[in-house]
Amino acid sequence: MDFDDTREEAAFRAEARRWLGAHAETKSGAFETWQSRYPDRDGYDGFERAKAFQHKKADAGFAALHWPAESGGRALPPIYQVIYAQEESKYLVPRGYFEIGLGMCIPTLFTYGTDAQKRRYAPAALCGDEVWCQLFSEPGAGSDLAGLRTRAQREGDEWVINGQKIWTSGAHWADWAILVARSDPKTAKHKGLTFFFLSMKSPGIETRRIKQISGASHFNEVYFTDVRIPDGQRLGAVGAGWGVAITTLMNERLASGELRGPDFEEIFGLACSVSLEDGPAIANAAVRERLADLYVKTQGVRLTRFRTMTALSRGETPGPENSIGKLVNAPKAQEIASFAMDLLDMGGVIMDKDTAPLRAAFQESLLTSPGGRIAAGTDEILRNIIAERVLGLPQDMRVDRDLPFDQLPTGAR
Repeated sequence: MDFDDTREEAAFRAEARRWLGAHAETKSGAFETWQSRYPDRDGYDGFERAKAFQHKKADAGFAALHWPAESGGRALPPIYQVIYAQEESKYLVPRGYFEIGLGMCIPTLFTYGTDAQKRRYAPAALCGDEVWCQLFSEPGAGSDLAGLRTRAQREGDEWVINGQKIWTSGAHWADWAILVARSDPKTAKHKGLTFFFLSMKSPGIETRRIKQISGASHFNEVYFTDVRIPDGQRLGAVGAGWGVAITTLMNERLASGELRGPDFEEIFGLACSVSLEDGPAIANAAVRERLADLYVKTQGVRLTRFRTMTALSRGETPGPENSIGKLVNAPKAQEIASFAMDLLDMGGVIMDKDTAPLRAAFQESLLTSPGGRIAAGTDEILRNIIAERVLGLPQDMRVDRDLPFDQLPTGAR
């Protein structure tokens, strides 16, 4: 494992620091996010500010460093994207608007789309003019993406889509989306899927925002009623949508292993600043034991990500071991938030950002972090991936492996 930048990487890091110092907003002394400074994130104030910054970032050549030059990137090795992200994390920059499009949707289009499609959609997504979302999850499929029931029926040169998706982040402001649907219920569930992209302004699409316990509402339900998609907007072969979806999911899990809420430094700082009945919290043996456990997990993820960075720097492609970061960080976010509530005692119920420590970041994390253990693969799904594809353990028994989808047993209707 190599912890040092090469000469070229160090020069790029310095370039990124200079540009961010001149154009990005600096964080205040307290833990701060784009959403806390611009709380109207679920409206459009923060969104329009985010698009303006994305334009500047794209014009400077930092928006998608590893993309091909003809699509607006700089054709640099993926390690440069990691280096830029490290430097950008020190500033207040928009999160949650463009990651799905730039990290998942457009890379899938690069793999399966036509040259004309890449020229049309990549530059607009890169500069933030068009935002993308991902239409995968469904109410009845749980964590089993291959169990989806949204139907795609072919009529000449078009496909007619009927069904429902759920937990679609940013669907209410998205211009375009990727979609996987069931085109053949007579085959096994992994084989009867077909993958598309479509305009979110298409007739027959209805988007309903979901109110979350935190008060935010950036998730959505999306309903399809006789929505028509040209066959030219199909990605991959008919019935081969599972393979296309896996391409998207691998990109998603590489991006989703990062902990975006309060981390070890924040909970350590809180323990140093509050007092318990027997004195400062940091002097309490039980508190120190929990902090040590969180520190070990934090360092483990950090070193695992360094291993990924080393592979990228050598031009290698990281594999399914990227699931480790999310599997550790998602539960850790809940642990940190819950621990903070214990330390704050009755003060933990205060959600006022001007009164609560870290502008109520721990309180918000307590409400939002459970969703992190579902998004981009549940804990159980990730454990299976690591067990089977990293450790080489035998696969779970799957009794539905070869059954046609329309013959799978379902509950009473």
